[in-house]
Amino acid sequence: MKKIILSIGLLLVLISCKTGSKIITENSMKTQEVDVTIDLNTIKDDKVLVTITPPNFNLDEIIYHIPKIIPGTYSEDNYGRYIDDIKAFDSKGNAIEISKLDVNSWTIKNAKSLHKITYLVNDTFDTEKGGGFGKEDIFSPAGTNILEGKNILLNNHGFVGYFNESKDITYKVIVTHPESLFGATSLSDVDPSNISDTFVVSRYNELVDNPIMYSKPDNTTFFVDDMEILFSVYSPNGKHSAKALSPDLEKMMRAQKAFLGSINTNKKYTVILYLSEMQKKDAKGFGALEHNTSTTVVFPELIPAGSLGKEIIDVVSHEFFHTVTPLNIHSNEIQNFDFTVPKMSKHLWMYEGITEYFANLFQVNQGLIDENSFYKRMIKKIKNAKELNDTMPFTVMSENVLKEPYKDQYLNVYEKGALIAMCIDIEIREKSDGKRGILDLMKKLSAEYGSKKAFNDDELFAKITELTYPEIGTFLTTYVSGTTPIPYDFYLAKVGVANTKFKKVINPFIKDNSSGITGNQSTKELIVKSNTELSDFMLAIGLKPEDVITEINNKKYTLESISDMMSSVQNWKDGDLISIKIKRNGKEQVLSTKVKISFEESEGYKYSDETKKSLKDAWLKG
Repeated sequence: MKKIILSIGLLLVLISCKTGSKIITENSMKTQEVDVTIDLNTIKDDKVLVTITPPNFNLDEIIYHIPKIIPGTYSEDNYGRYIDDIKAFDSKGNAIEISKLDVNSWTIKNAKSLHKITYLVNDTFDTEKGGGFGKEDIFSPAGTNILEGKNILLNNHGFVGYFNESKDITYKVIVTHPESLFGATSLSDVDPSNISDTFVVSRYNELVDNPIMYSKPDNTTFFVDDMEILFSVYSPNGKHSAKALSPDLEKMMRAQKAFLGSINTNKKYTVILYLSEMQKKDAKGFGALEHNTSTTVVFPELIPAGSLGKEIIDVVSHEFFHTVTPLNIHSNEIQNFDFTVPKMSKHLWMYEGITEYFANLFQVNQGLIDENSFYKRMIKKIKNAKELNDTMPFTVMSENVLKEPYKDQYLNVYEKGALIAMCIDIEIREKSDGKRGILDLMKKLSAEYGSKKAFNDDELFAKITELTYPEIGTFLTTYVSGTTPIPYDFYLAKVGVANTKFKKVINPFIKDNSSGITGNQSTKELIVKSNTELSDFMLAIGLKPEDVITEINNKKYTLESISDMMSSVQNWKDGDLISIKIKRNGKEQVLSTKVKISFEESEGYKYSDETKKSLKDAWLKG
C-alpha cells in the first residue's frame, strides 16, 4: 500500500491455517461452497443487495463476519458498519434468528436450517472526510463505491463476509450488472453473458485479494513478455483515458519486469484507476493498494495528464513490487492473517521498505531517472525519517503498528524502511565486490519460501545472515531491531556519494515554503491567497491578495494546470521580462516586471569519489 498525502501495502494472497471447531465434515468441505450473489441492477438508496448461500452446517449456532481489518492498511476499519438490514432464512423462506454480536459479526441461531443470508451494503466513499491516518475514513483504494449505472468499486471485503468454518472452501460469486458496465479484474469470468459475471475462487482470502471495478469500458490491454496487463480507468468527466495514460504505465512495467527478471511469474496483472471528483461524497484518500495480481489506485481527476502519468509510475511501481514481498516472502502472521483479531509481523522494514526502495532503484537502474534524481529521493527520505522517531526499533513499531505510539510512526515504513534496504544493498554490494545486492537476497528468500511457505518472524534475521554476510546480521540487530540511528553518510561513502551543499532556486511564488497561490475548486481559477505573506517577486510585480491569475506570458493557466505553471517558472532567468494577466475586482489588467532570481542553500548528496565508480555502477546499474 502506498498512501499519498494530498493525504501509498499489502493485501495478500493469504493462506489461512487457523483451526477451530469442526462444524463441517471433511467430505462436505470438499464438495460444498459458499455461493454469493451481488445485484448491481437494483440499487436502492445507494445500497447493493448481497445474498449469501452457505454450505451445510451441523451445529446449532454460527457466526458470520465482515472484516474488521485487512492487511496492508494498518488500521481497524470495521467494514461491518456499512452493512444494513441483515436477515437469515431457511430453505422455505422462513426467518431464522440472527443477532448482532459486534460491529462486524452476527450470530445465527439454528444454523442447521440456514439456507441464505441477505443484507444491504453501503459504500465507504460517501462517508469520507479527509482520508488521513488516524481518522475514521477508510483508505480509498481499500474502500467501496456505489454510483448507480456509472461506477461500482467492489473491494470484496466490503461486500462479502465469511464463517470461520468455511473460509477455506470454494466461493462462487455471481455479479449481475447493467450490460453497459464492464468489470475490470484479474479474476476469470466463467459466464459468457454481458449481464452477469461468475467468478470462482478457492477460498475467501482469494476473493478478498481480487477487487473488481464496474464502469463503462475504458481500458487497454498489453503484454509485457508473457504477462497480460489490463488497465481500466474511471474518469467521471472524461478528463483522462486508459489510452492516453497507458504509455507511461507500459513503459514503467516493462522496466520493472526487466529489473526483476525471473523473480516475477505473474501471467495477468490488472491496474484499476479510479479518479475522484473530490466532491462531498467521493474518495479523498489518495494512493494505491496492491494485491497479488492487481493494484487499485485512487487519485483526483483534476491532476494534469503529465503529472498523473508520473504519479502512476511512482505509485503503481511500488504496488507491483509487492509481488516480491510480502506476497511471495512473508511471515506466519501474514500467511495466517486474522481479519478480526490480527497479529502483526515485525518486518514492515522488508514488506514496505524494500518495496519502496525497489520502486525508486529500478527507475535509475532502467534509465527512467538519472542518478542525481535518485540521490534527491533518498535524501528526502533521510530528512523525513529524522523528523520521525529515529530511535524506535523498527521491529517493535511493526509488531505494534495498530496502536499508539507506534501507529503514528507508520509512515516511516516508506522513509526509513527504504533507507534500511538501501544500506543493506550497499553493504552486500561491497562484500560481494559488486556481484550481488538486495535483489539477489530477495530472489534467494523467494526460492527458500515462496507464496505458500511462511517464515517465523524471529528467525528471519538469522536466515538473511546465512544467505549474505555476518555484517548484514549486525546491521539488522543494530539498526532495525536496535535503537541506534543509521549513519547514512557512512554507507553512502562506500559508493562514493557524499553530503554537500547546493544552491537551490527559490520558486518566485513561494515564501517560507508556503505557496502564495491557491485554487477555486468550482471555478478552477488560480487565486492569490488572502492570508499569506507574498513573496518578493509577487510584491515586485504588484500582485495583491484575491487577484485571479489567468495568464503568464500569454499562456493560460487554471487550477488543473497549476503544477505545470509552478514547474515552468523554475526555468525563468535573471532579467527575464514576465507579464501576468489578472482579474482584480472583476477587471482584467496586465502586470509586468523583470525577474530577480533568489537562491537558498540546501544540503544534498553527490557522487564525487571516482575510486568508488565500479561499486557505485554495480549498485545503481548492476
